[in-house]
Amino acid sequence: MTATDHDPAAVPPVGHIRTFHPRRGRMSGRQTDALDRLWSRYGLDVSDGPVDLAKLFGRQAPVVLEIGSGMGDSTAAMAAADPDRDYLAVEVHTPGIANLLDLVERTDLGNVRIAQGDALDLVRGLPEGALAAVHIYFPDPWPKARHHKRRIIQPAHVALLRSRLTPGGTLHCATDWAEYAEAMRQTLDADPELVDVYGGFAPRPPHRPVTKFERRAIVAGRPVADLIYRRR
Repeated sequence: MTATDHDPAAVPPVGHIRTFHPRRGRMSGRQTDALDRLWSRYGLDVSDGPVDLAKLFGRQAPVVLEIGSGMGDSTAAMAAADPDRDYLAVEVHTPGIANLLDLVERTDLGNVRIAQGDALDLVRGLPEGALAAVHIYFPDPWPKARHHKRRIIQPAHVALLRSRLTPGGTLHCATDWAEYAEAMRQTLDADPELVDVYGGFAPRPPHRPVTKFERRAIVAGRPVADLIYRRR
């Protein structure tokens, strides 16, 4: 049986709306070299279909899904500090993917793999209960009301993500956009199979590294909100 059999959440809606901007951007020579040399070893294309996580990492271990890994600094730091778990980063920004590949090689991280493409498509191809945790740090807030439908944290997406968590697994979101933080909280609270670990916004967890993006947000007066939920 495939991951999509008897699982309505695994079937993308017709004409489903993207939650991200496809981007390439310029790459440095170091990043281009890393992408050329390391992609076949550490990378995968979401469009290639469902992923066998044990085969991908070469072992059986809890897997953390990092949705929107940006330039990869946080993913690399967390994976280095957490060698007993595997980290699957999903990103669409090619320079960010290349930068994470370079970090993986330079810091000898055998527990990181990088996927390029739509994270929700990747998740749909995973079996239920496959993930120990899902991290969604600083997703696009899509601030205009007419674009809210593009936000990744909305009921149907949350139901899909939660279904791929093992019982007791965690969904951890962070944002520096106050209105989105409240919308996230309301959406996550409404899922009957998720439990708010802290009964509201969480204290900043020490395992989430402070990035340059977060520092800029704080300087600009946008405090960061963390939300951590556990699957029943």
